[in-house]
Amino acid sequence: MFFWDWSIFLVIPPFILAIYAQSRVKNTYAKFSRGPAASRISGAEAARRILSASGAGNVPVERTKGRLSDHYDPQKKVLRLSEGVHDSQSLAALGIAAHEAGHAIQHAQGYAPLQLRNTLFPVANLGSTLAFPLFFIGFLFSRNSPSILMDIGIFLFAGAVLFSVLTLPVEFDASKRAMALLKDTGFLRGEELNGARSVLSAAALTYVASTAMAAMQLVRMFILRGSRD
Repeated sequence: MFFWDWSIFLVIPPFILAIYAQSRVKNTYAKFSRGPAASRISGAEAARRILSASGAGNVPVERTKGRLSDHYDPQKKVLRLSEGVHDSQSLAALGIAAHEAGHAIQHAQGYAPLQLRNTLFPVANLGSTLAFPLFFIGFLFSRNSPSILMDIGIFLFAGAVLFSVLTLPVEFDASKRAMALLKDTGFLRGEELNGARSVLSAAALTYVASTAMAAMQLVRMFILRGSRD
């Protein structure tokens, strides 16, 4: 059976890591969302001031629905913060707001990994949607040799994996910028910086887990394709 091939064990470690990462994000965010920072500045205001000081003051900061739905939209050049971050003065809110502002600054400064990642987005989006259906169909209907559909599925998913890999330096750099900006502006000080750093480190782990999962899925696809040789 395809779903119970021995190679399925390859995805178990990254799956466990993903569960741990999500739990860590939830717990860390809850811990550092209690009480305001000494600066008493909201996530939205911190983002606006950081963007202005970094030459990206033309990027609007908007409130969006959802929990931890914060993101920078490079197509519309808009920074969107969830209600729990936009209006909050907590360490978690300031860390997340500064991180997303870091993405906007990356865009404004032409940060190469972000540009390459944005270029690959259409391919990655197509790959994540079509890769597995095409591969599965090819696998089920092939017997003694790999199907062209399997190869197309692998090619498309490889693009999605590359996108995930490129996401790592983009996210790490945004967090690095965020911590430096929060310190330089004085929005967070002393131990407060450690709290924000913990939140961003937990979030970064989810990207590591996602990339590891995608990589192992790609390896599994190659193994299954080899079983048709």
